[in-house]
Amino acid sequence: MSNIELPFRATTKEACAWLAQQTGAPWTLARLLENGLTPVVWLDYDPAYPELFGDANGGYAAPIFFQDDVARLVAGSEDVLITFTKDAYKLPARLPEPGFRRSLDELRFLKKDLERLAGKLKHEASSAQQQAKGTGASESQFGISKAEVLLAFAAFVRLDLARQLDEATGIFGDDGARVKASARKSKRNAVWNPVTLALGLHDVYRVPLGPLKRTFKSHDFLYAWENDWEESLRLLGK
Repeated sequence: MSNIELPFRATTKEACAWLAQQTGAPWTLARLLENGLTPVVWLDYDPAYPELFGDANGGYAAPIFFQDDVARLVAGSEDVLITFTKDAYKLPARLPEPGFRRSLDELRFLKKDLERLAGKLKHEASSAQQQAKGTGASESQFGISKAEVLLAFAAFVRLDLARQLDEATGIFGDDGARVKASARKSKRNAVWNPVTLALGLHDVYRVPLGPLKRTFKSHDFLYAWENDWEESLRLLGK
C-alpha cells in the first residue's frame, strides 16, 4: 500500500485514511475529535459580518472548538453547526443565532495537527510496549522534570517557558506533552514527555529541528529518549 500524502488541509476522509495507515487502526470523524483535533471550515467573505472577517476579504478558515458544536459532530450530526468560533484575527467570536451551517464534507483538518497526533500516539504505544516488558518502571522514564525541560528547551523559545509549564495549557498541558498521571498528587511532581514537547515546539512555535536534534544528544537525561525522537522524525518524514 502506497503512503498517503497529506494536503495542508485534509478532508475527514483523507485524515482518517492517513491516521489508519500510521496507526494500523480504523479512524472516524468522532475519533478524530475525541483525540483533540480541531477541524476548520472555510468561510467565504460575507459583507453582512464585517467584524468577523476584518481584512480577510477572501474569507478564512474558522476553527470548530466550542464544546457543544464538537459534541454535536461526535454524536453523528448530518451537518456542521458553528455557534462559536474565532474571527479572522483569531479572537473569540459568537455567531448570530442559530449559527452557521455547513455540510460535513467542508470539514478540514490541519496537516501539522494530524502529524503531531500520530507522533504522540506512536510514542505512547512504544512506551506501553516497554512498560509491558518491564522497562518503564520508574517515573523518570515517563517524562522529564520542569528543571530538565528548561535546561533542554528554554533557549529555543521567546517565551517564559517556566510559566507556560506551570500554567500547563496547550502543548505544555495534559492534552500535549505533560504526563497526566504525574501531576495528580502535586504540580511539583509533574513531568513532560520530551519527544511530544519537542514536536510541539517545532509545530507550534516554529523551533527549527536542528537545535532540537542536538539537544537530544547533549543532555544525559535525554539519552533514553533519543531513539523515540529519531523514530518519530522518521515516521513523520522529518
